[in-house]
Amino acid sequence: MLAAAGQGDREAADRVFALVYAELRRIACRQVARSIDGPGATSLVHEVYLRLARPEALHVASREHFFSLAARAMRQLVIDHALARATQKRGGNVVKDSLDETTDLPGHLGDAERLLELDQALARLAALDPSLVALVEMRYFAGLDLSEIAQVTGRSERSLKRDWRKARLVLHAALEGGDLPDE
Repeated sequence: MLAAAGQGDREAADRVFALVYAELRRIACRQVARSIDGPGATSLVHEVYLRLARPEALHVASREHFFSLAARAMRQLVIDHALARATQKRGGNVVKDSLDETTDLPGHLGDAERLLELDQALARLAALDPSLVALVEMRYFAGLDLSEIAQVTGRSERSLKRDWRKARLVLHAALEGGDLPDE
C-alpha cells in the first residue's frame, strides 16, 4: 500500500492514512499535552496528513520511514507554530518549564524561544549524526517511547538508549552555547 501511495494512488494513500490515523492521533495528543499554546491534536494530525499526503511526500519505503516522516512533519509544525508565536509579542504568554522525565530535553513546547533554540541545536546535531536527529524527532516530537521506536526501526532498545543519551548530551551542549562533542 505504501508503494502504491508513493506512486500517486490516492485511494492507497487514504487507506494508509486511515490505518495510521489512530497512531498519529495518539502521537499528536502527547505533543499537545506538552504544549501550552498550540494546535489541538485533531488539527495537528490533519496538518501532518496534509504534509504527508502530497504525492511528492509519499515516497515511503517502510513503516519506520513513515513514522520518521510523521515525526519530522510534527517537528516542522510545532516549530512553525513557535515561530508564529515568537513574531507576535515577545514574551507574551511564555511559561518556562522543563519537560517530563521521559524525554528529558531542555525547554518546554510552550516556550517558543527555547523551542526555536532546540530546532537550531537539532540542525547542528544533524551535521554530526542525522540518525540521532531522527531518534530525537521520534522521541520528542512524535512522543514515541524507546520500545515503540525499537519496533518501528528494528533496533534494540539498548542501542537506542545509548543513542538517546548521546543525543541529549549533544543537545544540552549546543543549547548552552558550547561546542558540540566529538563523535
